[in-house]
Amino acid sequence: MKKRLLCWLLSLTATAAIAQIPKMPLFRFENFTVANGLPDNHVYAVLVDRDRVWAGTENGLGLYENKHWKVYGTADGLAHRAVLSLALDQRTGDLWAGTMGGLSRISAGRIDSYTQLNSGLSNNVVYGVAVEGDNVWVATAAGGCRLNTRTGEWTLYNDHNTPMSEIWTYNVTATPEKVYYAVWGSGVLELNQKTGRWDKYDDPDGENELVLFKDQGLVHEIVTSVSYVDNILWIGTYMGDSRYDGRYWHNFLMKDSGLPSNFTNLVKGVDATHAWFCTDKGLAYYDGVNWAVYRPSLKDGRPEMTVRDAAGKVTRIAVTTAPAHNYVLGIDFQGKDIWVATAKGLSHGVRLNAK
Repeated sequence: MKKRLLCWLLSLTATAAIAQIPKMPLFRFENFTVANGLPDNHVYAVLVDRDRVWAGTENGLGLYENKHWKVYGTADGLAHRAVLSLALDQRTGDLWAGTMGGLSRISAGRIDSYTQLNSGLSNNVVYGVAVEGDNVWVATAAGGCRLNTRTGEWTLYNDHNTPMSEIWTYNVTATPEKVYYAVWGSGVLELNQKTGRWDKYDDPDGENELVLFKDQGLVHEIVTSVSYVDNILWIGTYMGDSRYDGRYWHNFLMKDSGLPSNFTNLVKGVDATHAWFCTDKGLAYYDGVNWAVYRPSLKDGRPEMTVRDAAGKVTRIAVTTAPAHNYVLGIDFQGKDIWVATAKGLSHGVRLNAK
């Protein structure tokens, strides 16, 4: 009788402990590599177009449709085999692909490419691309630019007509009201489309090795990614991440958050409080209070998921699958599912629990 009572009490305690763990998204990951049709295992970018998935890789552009892969390469008109960034024109269905050798548009199976030689593209190395109305905004290794697809006019943005002190632009996000550029070594640039005015967000301490002033501005000058959603700017850098609501800054570092690493390749906001962080040591999810990390273990490579609550307590969740690799470069959403670009394959996370 005493033994049964003890077991019952232990069961209640365990159930209560589990109930206290923040409920975070749980996934079953299926991974794609060259072995099952992916053009290359190094995946720079992923983009979901309804029931289709595009993957920008080191060796071509892959399209996953009806459980089969189709590959586009330079022989098909792609500007370069290495595809670094992707953006979709929701109005036309056209896909824009930024590559190491120019910008390509895939429209109804036809590929047209823009380079420094045949267009007003500022540089052939295209790290980021975004579509907003008639405009295609481009982030290159020599500044930003904009193509008006209706008129064919190109506009260049560099250190001559914007506040950027460096012209190595990593990423761009655009809305009809505002455009944001992530600039290597020059913070974040904001363009107000109504006034034409540029603003610049800098790291207030100007220190590239340390973060001296927490939550008083941009966490670091070397910015890799910007995501603007619900009037919130999410920013990824080499030394942590930032959230800016137009008035207040909040910075995230490994030492005081659930980030698996301060080195962020890409951040993607879901809404004003939720965001995903693609780092060099795993994929992280933030719900405004709690954190979840998904990755192969850094110690033995086994699938690992951890949850960190508001008090800083970390709990390991038993899982049997994980993204293909710790080095995560991109993410996109397909309903409740996620697609994750990594250095060793593309991963499809099938959501197992309700939100």
